[in-house]
Amino acid sequence: MEQMLSKWQPAALSLFRFITGLLLFQYGVAKIFKFPVIPYFANIPPLIYTAGMIELVLGALLMVGLLTRPVAFILSGQMAFAYFLGHMFKTGEPVWLPLLNNGTAAIAFCFSCLYLATAGGGPISLDALLRKKG
Repeated sequence: MEQMLSKWQPAALSLFRFITGLLLFQYGVAKIFKFPVIPYFANIPPLIYTAGMIELVLGALLMVGLLTRPVAFILSGQMAFAYFLGHMFKTGEPVWLPLLNNGTAAIAFCFSCLYLATAGGGPISLDALLRKKG
């Protein structure tokens, strides 16, 4: 089983990068362009607007696999910041459990992006295409 699945690991990495970027991109679209309409993102403060811009631009870069390692590293840091500021300490008092503070997605994105920062974008990416040309 391991040999059969391991040959697909490089393609799975590229797919994982694309899906992670797409999910972050959708948050950026919702925050910046208000689509789809989500009441929580109706009147966002400047910090959340900035987070949305980062998610929009860097999420798009992650989808196509351009500058994957630095982009993923920045997004990992943003998600860690989002978890602590926007979830864990949202009420002022720390709420430690992600199930109680709705921070599960931020944690998952943080470590997904941290993995991509170390693993790279995979063979199906603009990074790989540019490496072949250079």
